[in-house]
Amino acid sequence: MRTVVIGGTGHIGTYLVPRLVQLGHDVTVLSRGERTPYHSDGTWKDVTFVHIDRAAEDAAGTFGQRVADLDADIVVDLICFTEDSARQLAEALEGKVQHFLHCGTIWVHGPSLTVPTREDAPRKPFGEYGVQKAAIEAYLLTKARRDGFPVTIVHPGHICGPGWTPVNPAGNFDLGVYQNLAKGADVLLPNLGLETLNPVHADDVAGVFLAAIASRSTAIGESFHAVASDAVTLRGYAHALADWFGQPANLGFLPIGQLRTTWPKEHGEATWDHIAHSPNCSMDKAARLLDFRPRYSAIEAALSGVSWLVENGKITT
Repeated sequence: MRTVVIGGTGHIGTYLVPRLVQLGHDVTVLSRGERTPYHSDGTWKDVTFVHIDRAAEDAAGTFGQRVADLDADIVVDLICFTEDSARQLAEALEGKVQHFLHCGTIWVHGPSLTVPTREDAPRKPFGEYGVQKAAIEAYLLTKARRDGFPVTIVHPGHICGPGWTPVNPAGNFDLGVYQNLAKGADVLLPNLGLETLNPVHADDVAGVFLAAIASRSTAIGESFHAVASDAVTLRGYAHALADWFGQPANLGFLPIGQLRTTWPKEHGEATWDHIAHSPNCSMDKAARLLDFRPRYSAIEAALSGVSWLVENGKITT
């Protein structure tokens, strides 16, 4: 199978591309050429790379045709963020691909209303990212029903893995939170620390894409979550990490409104965004239709990233 992966050197592509090659796919990766995969693998030598500036080509109206000209059987789009960009690509690929897979986000749901949240829950997104991703999903699924466009959408949670900082128990990306947990120092959490996160290992996200490709007949026209089989509360996450560091969890709690006035803006906004969503998504549909079950629990997924931070001196113990 000729398979094109758009944005294939990032978090998901680092795991997805080598596994596609191992399965016998002839893989072409489209990227800006500004990043290398997060870990080396001998299969990357068999990958064809095409350097392309998607934003510029979208603006010029040429990106979709550039992808179509590669004559792929399967196209996996990991970096589409606007409905217009999705529309250009889908229209160019219509009638030319066997399977098109789009990477969405669990942010399409907006705040959790019932949990675990299923894929068919009503969409109430907020924020530019979630709203745009929900619009893309609506467009692509309508195109699947109306025109037979062979699309599958995969919605990851908080992606974790070696090479980057996972969201921390305070709901942001401040390395100081991990450092304080590693030293047994005080850590402030918002509210009562009972809001939830839905981490997932990047390899499990890749696994959902692969399962959808393998189960094309049941995957087309559907959306699937890609999260761990469990969600974790901020408080539970903090205790698990403290235990892993061999320290007590010395936690304090303040209302999010107060924290946002004392923390740096980027941390306060990230925390508010995460706890306002408080995702806890179901993986039952992927198990039922794709026979896929996550390998990593939420804590295991997060620890894969935290371990890398320790090993690379970004957290001292």
